[in-house]
Amino acid sequence: FMNLHQFRFVQEAEFMNLHQFRFVQEAVRRNLNLTEAAKALHTSQPGISKAIIELEEELGVEIFARHGKRLKRITEPGQHILKSIDIIQREVANLKRIGEQFSKEDHGTLSIAATHTEARYVLPEKVAQLRVRYPRLHISLHQGTPQQVADLLLSETAVIGLATESLADYPELVTLPCYDWQHVLVTPEDHALARQSQISLEDLAKLPLVTYHPAFTGRIKVDHAFAQRRLHPNIVLEAIDSDVITTYVAHGLGVGIVAEMAMRDARPGLASRPLGHLFGRNVTRVAFKRGVFMRNYVYDFAERLSDRLPRTLVMKAMSGHYEDYEL
Repeated sequence: FMNLHQFRFVQEAEFMNLHQFRFVQEAVRRNLNLTEAAKALHTSQPGISKAIIELEEELGVEIFARHGKRLKRITEPGQHILKSIDIIQREVANLKRIGEQFSKEDHGTLSIAATHTEARYVLPEKVAQLRVRYPRLHISLHQGTPQQVADLLLSETAVIGLATESLADYPELVTLPCYDWQHVLVTPEDHALARQSQISLEDLAKLPLVTYHPAFTGRIKVDHAFAQRRLHPNIVLEAIDSDVITTYVAHGLGVGIVAEMAMRDARPGLASRPLGHLFGRNVTRVAFKRGVFMRNYVYDFAERLSDRLPRTLVMKAMSGHYEDYEL
């Protein structure tokens, strides 16, 4: 909801234009580099500079402090103006979504941002189910790091995101627990640990390990568990892709630690053992940008992802009541 200052800013917007707002936003996204902003918006750098100056003249304040022609920092009034611009641009996008909701109920694009593990092992069945329900819906899937997933949501390139790390760290995002999982050990079928009754951290620390890059798929919990026991694991290969990890395990590089969903389907020649007793449980979260109008198929997709995400709960969270959510 807009406050009185923001509402007045919208009233004054008739003397401005949305292009000026986009130029300001993109300049900030590109670390005040107008050349990069112009490339991203497929326009000229002088055109962006002129439009921003005209906006500042209309408002009577400087949005950016300058050194010569270069933007150096955002001014104090500029910080307030940026907040209002963000709200205006979000509401303009919401107007388009509302129109599409009622004029083209089963049309549109569902943009999903996810890490590799979710995109490869969790989403395929859910996306296929959604396409049966909405056969004319276009799916746009963006894969990246947890940080990139958050950035795609913040820029509204994606409307829904999934990751195990990072998403809860952004106040601009509404994040909810989606499902929990544990790590598993992957070994060749004839490996001694495949038959051992109980596996310890000491057992793992003696062997070459193949596992995730530190920013991915619960790796922080793995590192923390070893550190608590003052053990130094011999990690010989790090990857972001579970398939890569299991492939190198199959080629004898070491034993693997992967997410359990990566081993739901049997892999010829490989065995898996649960490691929740060593590394605990991990929670994958789903996230949406706060204040964005979401179409019916987004709520439908969230419900398919987890029975913990009924439409009523997601709507409640998006309205600001998310702190009372219980996993």
